[in-house]
Amino acid sequence: MLRRLTIRDFVIVDRLELEFESGFGALTGETGAGKSILVDALALALGDRAEASVVRVGCKQADIAAEFELDDRSPAVVWLADNDLASDGLCLLRRVIEASGRSRGYINGSPATAAQLRDIGDLLADIHGQNAHHALLRSDAQRALLDAHGGQSELAREVAGLHREWRRLAEAREQAEHQSQSLARERELAVWQLKELDALAFVPEEWQATLAEQRRLGHAASLLEGVAEALAVTSEGDAAAAPAISRIAARIVQLAEVDAELVEAQALLAGAAIQLDEAAHALRRYRDRLELDPARLAELDARIDAVQSAARKHRTTPDEMPAVRAQLAARLDEMQALSDPALLAQREQEAAAAFRQAAGRLSQARARVAGELSAAVTAAMQELALAGSRFEIALPAVDSGASYGLENVEFLVAANLNQPLRPLAKVASGGELSRIGLAVQVITSRSAAVPTLIFDEVDVGIGGGVAEVVGRLLRALGKERQVLCVTHLPQVAAQAHWQWSIAKQQDGTEVLSRVTRLDEQGRIEEIARMLGGVKITNTTRRHAQEMLGSSG
Repeated sequence: MLRRLTIRDFVIVDRLELEFESGFGALTGETGAGKSILVDALALALGDRAEASVVRVGCKQADIAAEFELDDRSPAVVWLADNDLASDGLCLLRRVIEASGRSRGYINGSPATAAQLRDIGDLLADIHGQNAHHALLRSDAQRALLDAHGGQSELAREVAGLHREWRRLAEAREQAEHQSQSLARERELAVWQLKELDALAFVPEEWQATLAEQRRLGHAASLLEGVAEALAVTSEGDAAAAPAISRIAARIVQLAEVDAELVEAQALLAGAAIQLDEAAHALRRYRDRLELDPARLAELDARIDAVQSAARKHRTTPDEMPAVRAQLAARLDEMQALSDPALLAQREQEAAAAFRQAAGRLSQARARVAGELSAAVTAAMQELALAGSRFEIALPAVDSGASYGLENVEFLVAANLNQPLRPLAKVASGGELSRIGLAVQVITSRSAAVPTLIFDEVDVGIGGGVAEVVGRLLRALGKERQVLCVTHLPQVAAQAHWQWSIAKQQDGTEVLSRVTRLDEQGRIEEIARMLGGVKITNTTRRHAQEMLGSSG
């Protein structure tokens, strides 16, 4: 669950450090006070897209940090372990947005991408925004919600991948049928290029050895000359150093017997004599191996020229030649398959069968979940002043299937008992849509794995007794997980286990947002304000107290 949210220089917030509790919490205040700003800040910590406009005017950057407490069984613990990000029972998400628009993310102190923040954020919190109801009018959103509710999102992605592969193979077969001549020419060229490369027999390791040998033979004369000069100086010349050092070393041995202070010099000269002797032996061995071999040098030059010529032909470097050959071989295999319509048709049929098998499993899961979700939402709608209404998820078949499976997903609703079921977008008014959408969100949230649920003014368009029912639904949901709700409705706020008030305050020339944790008396005053507006009377206070008393 969300334990702490720290915000600095974000929109109209200069600095806030908020500690959250479990259960159902209400965030209330006047319109424009900054209630939704807190939700927006949390959304950025969870990986939402960042814009420079969120940085408070005159500041260099906005800084948001959200700390979550993790249960040992939380999928977030597994995700953190898989990504080598130590958790120790906590997950700290941080987002820094600079005034230039650049943003940085961190997970438990380690740099993270926005995609990584979204991945872990999906396991920690679920935000239902003000436009969530309208999203339910889109068929793709309806399908995604049904699959997520049934735990079939991964299977849906697998089905989409299998469908893409099936279509790719179908297009390849059609291409082969219409482009047989051009494919034959391309295949002939690929065969010739492969033969040429195979004849070259290029091996990267041998290439480096060839270059080294060619450099050595190309400079053989100067190498031999230099070695001869070195041998003359060290051991073979009339004034060679090695014999002279040996004579001096022998003389110093005799003198050291007279004066012990020469022992150190004796040891150094003896060592120098040994090293000169070893150097001379090494130089002789090198001289004996190195020969002037014009024929071998010409052979190496020809080999290098052939390899470099082939590399230029394929617009690459010699080191990349094996990769070029592998690509050619793969393309040739593909063209061979393309030139065999029967093989292509077989592969297409196999891909179609794999798609239908996976899509069939998805269809069975959707049918089961659709029935359960339809019944649950219908029951919730009865509580939300939609007596006699029905909600049903239809699954009309799609001929030959699509990337999303073998059926569409359609949310149908009948607002009254005697009305037929029709698509949600064509039936629901604004108020009805809010209530239906809220019922769907509450029901699906009960099955969600995330520990924290945030509802940002999703109760817009409802009021009266319906608002009280909504509050009770959220309170019941708060017994199972942490629920935060931004609301203008006193009936909803009164059902919360705890409540914060968000207000604007003048600070010099700035208007800043401030958050107050309300005690029992503070809640009475705030709910009375929500009930009575500007002028709060004793009657509205008693009404607020009654509402809070009935929430238990």
